Formats: sequence, C-alpha cells, structure tokens
Amino acid sequence: MKMLLTALALSLALTLTLEIIFFLLTKKRNKKDLLLLILVNILTNPIIVLSFWLVGFYTNWDAYVPLIPLELFAVLTEGYYYKKYGCNFHRPYLFSFTVNMFSFWVGILVQHLFRGIFYV
Repeated sequence: MKMLLTALALSLALTLTLEIIFFLLTKKRNKKDLLLLILVNILTNPIIVLSFWLVGFYTNWDAYVPLIPLELFAVLTEGYYYKKYGCNFHRPYLFSFTVNMFSFWVGILVQHLFRGIFYV
C-alpha cells in the first residue's frame, strides 16, 4: 500500500511539474488556465495511475496494454475541461494531447534514468 501511495504522489508531482513547464513553454500565462491545468491533472492522474496499477496487479497483461485507453481517457477528459472552462485554449484537445504526450514520454525517460532510485 505504501508503494502505491508513493507511486501516486510521485506520478502526480512529476506530471504537474512537467505539464506546468509545458504550459509556460507554450507561452500561456492565464492564471485561470494554469489553475485549470492543475485541477484536471489532480482529477485524472490518480485515476490513471491507480487503474494502471490495478490492471498490472490483477491481470497477466503486458504492462503497456492499458496505456492507450488510459491516456486516451486523460486526453479526452482534460480536453473537455479545457474547452468548457478554459480561457485561452484555442485547440483544447490538441493541447491536451500534446501536453499529455510530453509528460508521458518525459516521465518514461525519468523513470528509466532513475530506476535504481525508485525501484529497489
């Protein structure tokens, strides 16, 4: 249980850090949109990480099988909220897709670089 909670916390912290960086790199500066980005990730990230963990724990599936539907869930959910509540998301689903792919791939890179630290 402690390992799961640690994974949830690390994943959310890394995701928020990377997506805020991406938000700023795309020259977005609206504080309401930044808050929205943070809130939608607080909503979606734990669901995705927990679902990924549960699928891995209770099935014999390859670890990457659930990734596409889970990431699709994140992109569509976050894109919906950016469209409905965002101020400066002109292409909210494209933004959602690119920010999620950025954080996903950088997260994979970080995980491989620091595997010895996080997995004993």
